[in-house]
Amino acid sequence: MHPSRPTYAVGIDLGTSHTVVASVALDGATGDIALLDIPQRNTAGEIVAQYLLPSVRYQAAKGELGEAWQQPWPPQGADEAAPAVIGRWARDLGAAVPGRLVASAKSWLSHTGVDRTAAILPWGAGEDVAKVSPLAASSSYLAHVKAAWDKAHPEAPLHQQSVVLTVPASFDEGARALTLEAAQMAGLPRVQLLEEPKAAFHDWLVLQGNELAAQLVDSRLVLVVDVGGGTTDLTLIRVDASAEGSLPTLTRTAVGEHLMLGGDNMDLALAHQLESAFAGEGQKLPAQRFAQLVQRCRMAKEQLLAQNAPEQIGITLLGGGSKLLAATQSVTLTREQVRQSVVDGFLPVVQISDMPARRQGALRGFGLPYPADAAISRHLAHFLAQHASEGLPDTVLLNGGVFHAHAMVQRLTQLLDRWRGSPVRVLHNPHPDWAVARGAAAYGLARRQAELAVAQIAAPNQPAARAGQASAAIKPMVPRIGGGSARSYWLLLPGKRGEAPQGLCLLPRGTEEGVRMVLSGRRFALKLGQAVRFNLLANSQSHAPVQAGQIAPLTGDGWVELPPLATVLPAPEGSSAAQVEVQLQACMSEVGTLEVRCVAVQDAGQSWLLPFAVRGASASEPIAGSAGGQSAEGQKQSDSLAARLPEAVSLLDRIFGTQAQEVTVREVRQLRQSLERVLGPREGWELDLLRALFDALLARSRRRRRTADHERVWFNLAGWCLRPGVGAQLDGWRIDQVWALYGQGLGHAKEAANWTEWWVFWRRVAAGLNEARQMELLEDVAAQMQKAVQQNTRGKSSHGSYDDMLRLFAAMEAVPWQYRQEMGQWMLQRLRREDETVQTWWAIGRLAARQSLAANAHLVMPPEAALEFLNATLAQDWRKNETAMFAAVQMARMTGDRARDLPDAIRAQVLEKMRSSGAPERWLTMVEQVVQMEAEDHKRSLGDSLPPGLVLL
Repeated sequence: MHPSRPTYAVGIDLGTSHTVVASVALDGATGDIALLDIPQRNTAGEIVAQYLLPSVRYQAAKGELGEAWQQPWPPQGADEAAPAVIGRWARDLGAAVPGRLVASAKSWLSHTGVDRTAAILPWGAGEDVAKVSPLAASSSYLAHVKAAWDKAHPEAPLHQQSVVLTVPASFDEGARALTLEAAQMAGLPRVQLLEEPKAAFHDWLVLQGNELAAQLVDSRLVLVVDVGGGTTDLTLIRVDASAEGSLPTLTRTAVGEHLMLGGDNMDLALAHQLESAFAGEGQKLPAQRFAQLVQRCRMAKEQLLAQNAPEQIGITLLGGGSKLLAATQSVTLTREQVRQSVVDGFLPVVQISDMPARRQGALRGFGLPYPADAAISRHLAHFLAQHASEGLPDTVLLNGGVFHAHAMVQRLTQLLDRWRGSPVRVLHNPHPDWAVARGAAAYGLARRQAELAVAQIAAPNQPAARAGQASAAIKPMVPRIGGGSARSYWLLLPGKRGEAPQGLCLLPRGTEEGVRMVLSGRRFALKLGQAVRFNLLANSQSHAPVQAGQIAPLTGDGWVELPPLATVLPAPEGSSAAQVEVQLQACMSEVGTLEVRCVAVQDAGQSWLLPFAVRGASASEPIAGSAGGQSAEGQKQSDSLAARLPEAVSLLDRIFGTQAQEVTVREVRQLRQSLERVLGPREGWELDLLRALFDALLARSRRRRRTADHERVWFNLAGWCLRPGVGAQLDGWRIDQVWALYGQGLGHAKEAANWTEWWVFWRRVAAGLNEARQMELLEDVAAQMQKAVQQNTRGKSSHGSYDDMLRLFAAMEAVPWQYRQEMGQWMLQRLRREDETVQTWWAIGRLAARQSLAANAHLVMPPEAALEFLNATLAQDWRKNETAMFAAVQMARMTGDRARDLPDAIRAQVLEKMRSSGAPERWLTMVEQVVQMEAEDHKRSLGDSLPPGLVLL
């Protein structure tokens, strides 16, 4: 049975602050675009229907909301134990109890530094609050919209309509894939993605009606500036005049980089400005109180920037607990303060040659990676300078709620006038709050008209064509905005040592949707039944013409690392593995996402779609080889090492190869020294050399058990070459391979020294293990630690060194923090014994650190739990116990995220003791400011040095 044909084109603007829905009938009877009144709770006893659905979700306590949370329809994923409500009431409840409010889910959905499918929101909330993932929160807003639509249109359920869902133009492929998954979870399996600036411009085009050609006759380049709640999107659209009376040709020529900067940041800026009035000069509010202040500032900003705004507004913060009223405080926020903070702070007067600042500013509020420079005007200047070949725009369209403020419009247009040397034309946008939804609906109608027109031409007598004749006969309302892909997409290739990494172009910039690029001149041999991983990059800035299949160095600015394409291609039945020769095909799909397929050379009908690996993707993995330039001398050294790699591999082959050779015990034990004579000291072995050596060791892993010495040496070298388990292309695959060795265990398990190398190996690569693997390892090492304590509290047990097991346990950053807290408490008990080693202090510092070395930030132990361990370090004499002081540094380190940072008063106490104990200046700086850890301290914290050139967060 065929699904019903769509009746409506529906546009959904799933915004950071609000969600809006618009629709237009597809039958051609009317071209009017209607907004959907979305029912939502206003209070416990009132339901209202409004165009704007606040994109927030309140995670209530059991019984807090009574039965009201279940209406107007049950929220997705909620139950009586964890009731949740969406929309206006959620926003008002969250203003009073911000620790239960899920906000900015869209921004979190694009944040590659966390697992966007993990239950991490509300960020920094206590254990008594039920959490949801950014993916689930986004899906719940769409589910609410679907229920509202289906109630209003029972004859035309939303999942059967032509649905267009908007995303920022700067969203990468991972965020787009997750947006589609959120829609599927909400019961919308087929949606089209559309970039928000294009949607906003599409709405303006529709509003011009028959005057469209005349309205654009003097425009050649249109700049669309879309400032939403969480992002700023910049887009350039070229206008090419057609024959008189016909519609112009529109081509999107450039989009800006992902800029997580919008209304949320303006609220944060106002909150920072007022914070000292509530907390005291030089003091900071606790995270929950600060979140409450941010909510109050948001409401005040909207009032003071509106037309006919009052001169000032009072902002009140309630106290907490039994001192609710006594601790209540109020301050006054004036219209001039808002103008200075928002207009001068975010749109300062700059030159077009100015560049955005690189140093992190003070606007990191709750874990989101806001840009270092809050000045939208500098980002705009940089964007226009990057695309100077297009010329400067003569026309601008402003969209987003912030442009309700006349002062913002005036400042931005003044800047453009100054840069151009002549006035810029401002296109009138009568409804910046819902232009994106309206434009998405109009786009859906135009797309449907085009489809029916093609169908009518191809098969004029078919029923489907005849049914669409009325719609297809309608002259398109607006021209299509062409331009194809906003970015070029590249496959990362291994580069030669000392040279920039190289890439293979999969899809050139400007490739139109649906056009499939076949890399016929490039073939790949893939093993079926095994993991396949392709590392991808995108670039929206390069103007050099490229072709699909072209190989070029990845130099210059604008490169963005995407989530990798990763899958396991199924092997034929009865075969555990097979090899197939394939070509790659790439296209920008009709729904607006990148698709990459492997197509078998021998059978073109056999192909595999490669999905993006978006779960747990981390921004901490840099492009291999791109961590900085080399001097000429360093490049010569790298080339020399590469030339000596075969000699090093031959040494490995002599010890671990398949051919039986007369090898002495001394040769086995001194393999590392032999390699260093060929390659130099191992501390200088760079990342690609290390991984090449590891791959050679992995290929010979079956011979690691020949003797106890072989096994011990293999694990020692392999761990050094794979450390820290992330950071190079294919490290995920390498970790999968070595994890298979874990189940095999040691071949010489009676040798205590082999157990030591076993634990050291897993500590070195622990950052590459996921939570499930770390949990399995954690349970095993905990049991062995208990045995070690029972057998011998110092030195080595039959299962190796207690200290090495302790250090391994502390490296388990991916497990829930409660496990690390429990183990830390056990360590504190052990510290009461006089024979406990200083390694325990090292381990405690890792367990309760404010900044993970490699894991996602949501797994960090919360400040209130870390205080128990910090207080234990404060009781030590740091002049005699430097390890305890370094543990305190890790626990008191500044991250800029209030959900993780310790209170200022406690950090001040730590700083005072550090100064009196003669702490190094760099340690003091780490507690005072948000800075990157230096290599020496990274080595101390990690337990080993990082490979040269590799940088972790």
